[in-house]
Amino acid sequence: MVGLVFIIDDDKIYRYATERYIQILNLANDVRAYSDGQEALNYIKQNSKNVDLLPDVIFLDINMPLMDGWDFVDEYLKIQSEMPKDIKLYMVSSSIDERDRVKALNINEVADYVVKPISEEKLKSLISRKTA
Repeated sequence: MVGLVFIIDDDKIYRYATERYIQILNLANDVRAYSDGQEALNYIKQNSKNVDLLPDVIFLDINMPLMDGWDFVDEYLKIQSEMPKDIKLYMVSSSIDERDRVKALNINEVADYVVKPISEEKLKSLISRKTA
């Protein structure tokens, strides 16, 4: 089990369903859902020195208004080296466009590219990578 999981996605139903799956499967102590990347990034910046308040895993949607997943990653990379925690970052999208997958996997800090919806087994597998 991990401490904190972030779900960053503008799809309210997806956020709710994924959050519930994580809670029901007892995969994390806490789950926080954000509707855009900027909101989550602000939280991370404000808590960047406190290892207990930082997420262990982030599920990040690519296509969102305001700050999309690519913009989030760009800004996250600027502050990542200052953080006392290794955060698993998963790019999540309904896009099956191979260019999105390749772009995501060419970013060293992105652990994997996942196509929605995420099955129960896949969710368990992704979160367990952090505890392995």
